[in-house]
Amino acid sequence: MADDQKDKARDDTSEKVILGRITGVYGVKGWIKVFSYTDPMEAIVDYSPWFIRAENRSRSPWRQVKLKAGKRHAKTVVAKLEHCNNRDEAMAYVGTEIAIEQQQLEQLKEANEFYWRDLIGLRVINQQEIELGVVKSLMETGANDVLVVVSEADGEAIERLIPWTMDIAIITVDIEQGMITVDWDADF
Repeated sequence: MADDQKDKARDDTSEKVILGRITGVYGVKGWIKVFSYTDPMEAIVDYSPWFIRAENRSRSPWRQVKLKAGKRHAKTVVAKLEHCNNRDEAMAYVGTEIAIEQQQLEQLKEANEFYWRDLIGLRVINQQEIELGVVKSLMETGANDVLVVVSEADGEAIERLIPWTMDIAIITVDIEQGMITVDWDADF
């Protein structure tokens, strides 16, 4: 990144939420391609400032950058960062994660609405109080989202896919207790 940039290095005292990553450059005027985890994907450009750091470098400091413009372009999102004026400068951002501060997230309005990030790591038990594992991730499918729950038995990892259907497969979610109760057979 250019030496004359005014991007500020930030400490990690506030929790960051990763919303995407920079995957490439777009054109010759300093635009970047963004892979967005937001839904809809272009919602990532509604947040500013962004904080960036090299992917998979959890010990690297976050750097604050200001978003000048952004939009959906075909099947991706493109964005223009302040002080990024040509292809070479944009290239320096490729391979970085994009985050925002947690307090920048919109407050959820419904009782049974959750950010995926808040579900990862929660214990999952069924109605018979048998522990099924821990939420490793979530994935989108055509019909509904799916919890990926991982446990270990006899030294082998067991992965369960549980549909995110409130009041059907998902009975309760208690973020404070770190637990999700499901209507799911332990043998599935």
